[in-house]
Amino acid sequence: MKKSVKALSLVLASFIVLAGCGKDASNNASKDGEEKQYLIGLTQYAPHPSLDAATEGFIKALEDEGFKEGDNVEFSIENAGGDMNNTSTIAKNFVGDKVDLIFANATPSAVAALNETEDIPIIFTSVTDPIGAGLVEAFDKPGENITGTTDNHPDATKKTIDFITQEIGAKNIGVIYNSGEQNSEVQVKQVDELAKANGASLVEVSVSTTAEVKQAAESLVGRVDAIYIPTDNTVVTALESVIGVANSKKIPLFVGELDSMKKGAIAASGFDYFDIGYQSGLMAAAILKGEKKPSEIPVELPDSLQLVINKKAAKEQGVEIKSEWEEIAEFFEGE
Repeated sequence: MKKSVKALSLVLASFIVLAGCGKDASNNASKDGEEKQYLIGLTQYAPHPSLDAATEGFIKALEDEGFKEGDNVEFSIENAGGDMNNTSTIAKNFVGDKVDLIFANATPSAVAALNETEDIPIIFTSVTDPIGAGLVEAFDKPGENITGTTDNHPDATKKTIDFITQEIGAKNIGVIYNSGEQNSEVQVKQVDELAKANGASLVEVSVSTTAEVKQAAESLVGRVDAIYIPTDNTVVTALESVIGVANSKKIPLFVGELDSMKKGAIAASGFDYFDIGYQSGLMAAAILKGEKKPSEIPVELPDSLQLVINKKAAKEQGVEIKSEWEEIAEFFEGE
C-alpha cells in the first residue's frame, strides 16, 4: 500500500482546509432517511514525508471502507508546521467546530487533541510512546475516547543499532535530537541502552530548531564513528544538512525510518508509514460505523518490519557493501 505523497505534502504544508469523503449509507442513515454527514478533523504536527504518508494511508482506508470524497464526509486538514502552539489552536478549533472524529498524526498533535476533549473520538498515529505521552494507560487499555497506532516497533531500533555496531563496527554513535519532543527522548534512551549492550556509547547533541541541525552535525565530526537520527520531526525536517556533513566527512549515517533513509542515509529498519496510517483509518471507520468505541480498540504496532540499505548513500559515505548483507536486508539503489 504505497502511494505518492507529493501532492498531499503541498496541501498539508499550506494549511488548506479540504473537503473529503463519505461512506456507505447502510449503517449511516439519519432519522429523515438521508445519509448522515460527518466532519473529521485531521491534525498533523509537521510537513514530513513519513507523516504525509500516514495521513494518506488514513484517508485511503476510509475510502476503502466506503467513505468516499464528495459523499457524506468532510475533512478539515490542518498542519501545525512543527509548532507546539499551533497544535493546541488546531485542536481547540476542531472542538469548536464539533467535529465527529479527530485524526492526530504525531505525538504533539495527539496530546493537544486529548487535552481539548474527552468526548470526541481521537485516532492517533506516528506516536512513539503512547503510554509515556499520557495518551493511553496500556496498549490493551486505550482511553475512553482515544486509541491508534504507534510507530515504535520494538525490534526496529534494535535491528539498526545492532547493524551499526556489529556490521559497521561503530564504537561511538552520534545522535541529534530535539529534547523538547517526548517521542525523541524515548528513542534516545532506547538507543543508549542498545548501544551499551553492544559495547558502544552515545554522543548526544540536542537542538531546538531546524536552524541548529547543521551545526550539531558538524560538532560530531571527529568524535563519532557513525550518526543515528531518530524519528525526530525537527531534525528530519533539516536532514539534508546532516546528509551533507555525513557525505563530506565520510561518516556513516543511519535513521529511524525508511523515508529518511531514501533521502541519503545508509540504512534504516522500519515500515511504510502509509500502512500505520491505513491501520488507523480502519479504526476510524469502525467507530464511524458504530461498530466499536475507541476504548474497545487496542493500540496497534506496525504490521511489518524490514531492514533496508541504501547503496548510493553507502558509497557516498565510504561504506563498502558486504555480500552477506543480502541475507539480512533489502537494498535500495538510491535516488
